[in-house]
Amino acid sequence: MATYRAWEVTGSRRFALVERTVQPPPAGQVRLRVLSCGVCHTDAASVEGLRSDPAAPVVPGHELVGIIDAVGEGVITWQLGERVGVGYLGGNCGVCEQCRRGDFVNCSDQPTTGSSVDGGYAEVVYARATALARIPVSLTNLEASPLLCAGVTVYNALRQLDARPGSIVAVQGVGGLGHLALQYANQLGYRVVAIARGYDKAALAEQLGATTFLDSTSEDPGSALQKLGGAAGIVATASSGASMSSLIPGLAPRGQLFVVGVAGDPMSVQTYDLVFGGRRLSGSLTGSSIQNEDNLNYAAEHGIRSMNEVVPFEQAPEAYARMMEGKARFRMVLDIAESSTG
Repeated sequence: MATYRAWEVTGSRRFALVERTVQPPPAGQVRLRVLSCGVCHTDAASVEGLRSDPAAPVVPGHELVGIIDAVGEGVITWQLGERVGVGYLGGNCGVCEQCRRGDFVNCSDQPTTGSSVDGGYAEVVYARATALARIPVSLTNLEASPLLCAGVTVYNALRQLDARPGSIVAVQGVGGLGHLALQYANQLGYRVVAIARGYDKAALAEQLGATTFLDSTSEDPGSALQKLGGAAGIVATASSGASMSSLIPGLAPRGQLFVVGVAGDPMSVQTYDLVFGGRRLSGSLTGSSIQNEDNLNYAAEHGIRSMNEVVPFEQAPEAYARMMEGKARFRMVLDIAESSTG
């Protein structure tokens, strides 16, 4: 193809389907023919005009799977035809202080896919070689896309947990992140407690691996967790600082609360709950490309799958709106390969 289609966004939710010219990839980058792309709540940073320059067009999307069809100068570890994924972190620089210390997630010169650089709501994407993760053969494009952000986010949080198998691990929220966290926690050998508002998701939570369900509207989740023996870890996925605050007293001694859902309101923490018992409160941001590759392999081997609603590439604005309205069950995914060839 000499040209490709892309959904550009400017201002707030001003989508435009444009035609762009295919270019060779810059040095250190590859060019991908995009096969699929997940629609994530973090896309709001670009779509809702929250960037430093909302007037500059950008292509959203950071859960993309594609085939390498060109490699730039200096790229020696990736080959034409490989199927790879790119997540939110667009590739570490390798030379900043954080990279030199091996902390690639916090690289100080790392683009954010679909926000500071163009992302996956397009038929072609250019990406740093350091952003790429190989996709296991047993995962389809549509299965892999949500795992590249939602999956690695909860997987990495759980992997940081210092707890023995059989320990109580709670997951707050049974949504786009939470329905995956329940599966990972179960496969990692924990006794899984699901926390949500209302009992309408109790049966689903049990199917996904939870042994106990707590309705936060009918009982205090912190007190309920203590009655169970206290949680070694809690993964907070709901975008509510107030609801996360009530979870901290439910931690066991040395327990850790991982915040992976970004909320608009602050959290409130009683120092007593942290000091007595040595409890910890941490944030966790997705993962590096090799950690993402580990995540994909783990999901493939243990049958962890996202529950997706698949839509054609041409319906990207509608898919985004459905996700923002909370109607998706549980991840929206654009089928770009089918749209491009059909």
